[in-house]
Amino acid sequence: MPTRVALRLPRNIHMTYSARALAVLLSLGLLGATPGAQQGAAPQPPEQPPRTDQEQPPVIRTGINYVRVDVIATDNKGNPVLDLVPEDFTIHEGGKLQKIDSFTLVTIDPIAQAEERQPAIRTLVDEEREAARPDVRLFVILLDDYHVRRGNDMAVREPLIRFVENQLGPADLVALMYPLTPVSDIRFTRNRDSLIGAIKQFEGRKFNYDPRNVFEQQYAFYPAATVERIRNQVSMSALEAACMQMGALREGRKSLIYVSEGFTGVLPAQLNDPVAALPGMNNPYRRNPMAPQASDRMRFDAQSDMNFDMRRVFDTCNRQNTSIYPVDPRGLSVFEYGINEGVGLETDSTDLRSSLDSLHILANNTDGRAIVNRNDLDVGMRQILRDSSSYYLLGYNSSEAPTDGKFHEIKVNVKRRGVSLRARKGYWAYTEEDAARALAPPRPEAPSAVRDALAGLIGPPGGRPTRHWVGAEPGEHGTSRMTFVWEATAPQAGARRAEPAARVMLTAVSGDGDPLFRGRIPAAGNPSKGNAASFDAPPGALQLRIVFEGEDGQVLDSSVEEMTVPDFTLVDVSFATPRVYRARTARDVQLLKSQPDAAPTTDREFSRAERLVVRAAAYAPGGVTPDMTARLLNRAGERMSDLPVQVAPNGYGEIDLPLSALAAGEYLVELTATGPSGSTAQELIAFKVGR
Repeated sequence: MPTRVALRLPRNIHMTYSARALAVLLSLGLLGATPGAQQGAAPQPPEQPPRTDQEQPPVIRTGINYVRVDVIATDNKGNPVLDLVPEDFTIHEGGKLQKIDSFTLVTIDPIAQAEERQPAIRTLVDEEREAARPDVRLFVILLDDYHVRRGNDMAVREPLIRFVENQLGPADLVALMYPLTPVSDIRFTRNRDSLIGAIKQFEGRKFNYDPRNVFEQQYAFYPAATVERIRNQVSMSALEAACMQMGALREGRKSLIYVSEGFTGVLPAQLNDPVAALPGMNNPYRRNPMAPQASDRMRFDAQSDMNFDMRRVFDTCNRQNTSIYPVDPRGLSVFEYGINEGVGLETDSTDLRSSLDSLHILANNTDGRAIVNRNDLDVGMRQILRDSSSYYLLGYNSSEAPTDGKFHEIKVNVKRRGVSLRARKGYWAYTEEDAARALAPPRPEAPSAVRDALAGLIGPPGGRPTRHWVGAEPGEHGTSRMTFVWEATAPQAGARRAEPAARVMLTAVSGDGDPLFRGRIPAAGNPSKGNAASFDAPPGALQLRIVFEGEDGQVLDSSVEEMTVPDFTLVDVSFATPRVYRARTARDVQLLKSQPDAAPTTDREFSRAERLVVRAAAYAPGGVTPDMTARLLNRAGERMSDLPVQVAPNGYGEIDLPLSALAAGEYLVELTATGPSGSTAQELIAFKVGR
């Protein structure tokens, strides 16, 4: 009998991103997850007696040529076979027998899990720790609203809800995502109520091209066929992103439940509107059953392009040991199009078969199962759990040691009669460039100054009634001029307060206990003036006591902050605290230039439709204005581009940075001032670009 082990399986060495996948994901804002902070150490397990040699878990090896295959073994009734040993299996790669180096039987018992209290997932550290447990099943449910018709979404909600309520085990981790969900927003949870609530909100949008965000607005007025190709690529990139995220969490088998009606390669003339967002306009074939059909050549080219794109999905999923389970919400499909759309029966039948084939291809090439052409989706959903509950994990060092970037076929056989096996059909080998990157030493950690600047993007817990900013610049007689700016935030759902802050009571005390400022700062009537107050402070320690008040004077929240006031007289070159502004148009930028005392924004999260304006002042002895340069950095502190700095008449340096070319993620603006003597000063401004 094989030894059943409970060990943390290490990450697969094959976890790399292809250059195209990185480019697609970055362009769509699907990368940029930020690590969470650990909130407490996990309780230590009781001390166990030492293992005997027979009880030692198998050695898990890694390397660019090491291949792992998860194998599902069942009898002729579909029940799992759990008493196989390594000698029962043979693995051939390219027709050559391979030596099995590692062998693990993974079994999961939800009944046993129910007897234990499963910890809640509150932080990224909790997520990583729990996902690494071998007795935890990992699922991502991708609700592809781009490829599900309105109405069919309602048909799939109840099976999904029953799957979450009745079939998931207590320890299972599930994440729910859409095609445009960034990796940073993929969160695994054990909270079944939140999953069910999200599933109930699922709304299909297949062939509905009304834009709902800035990304869709960019191509909403393209032809419908072009928009459909873009949607295909977005959904396939989401599949890759989900596989990458799961592969980063654990080695064992993982399941991606893909709710979709399949990909559309060629749109019929009746739906191929010249402007996707204006259905029917200037389309002479709308609802015309006699419209010309797509040529065989057009269909062949479209299918070839789609297969090429899906191959990259297979590559990623196989490297991350993730199986795709497509779930077609149409049930027993008869038609692809509605009768009101006027598509001929021959075209309808061809396109229906093509969309179903795309789902089968996804499943067959990732060792999943296509849950299609069945009205009872619950049976297929139960099979997903069975596949994830009992399987063998086999590993071998490829004798071929390929670095050709080609597909290498794997065949797994079992010597025992009456046992059926399911295993992935092969893997895509590294190219020489991939191998070099995999073997390269890890990148150095970002500089501490960069890490500190990015840490400032982590806001206070949800429900805080305001954001605020504190800036310092040279004052009179050796003091510093301090400016406090605050902005009200809208109440969040579930927050204790039900109204925004109307004023802030600010008290500033020096390190010696001397009061420097005390007063209420109401919301300003003129937004350009901001909710601001200024006061002078000597260099050294400064304590700010902040009380947030409502319209009727009730206290909504309070905080105490400690900071250090800089001494501008002790350095050759220094920066006043840079000010950040939000603008949408070039006119907004010109308006800011005419308002040198405009209050800055306290927010550091912007959309790609906005512009970031930074205003900074540098000082040197003798009233000399230092030279100022600026660079845009990524979150690792690496240079992305130089930024032009315009010097305003009042001596401020100004940077106008449009954000439309940046993917969603975290960035920094690095300011450098150089004085006459060659001495320098630097400031880092971290900001975040959303979708």
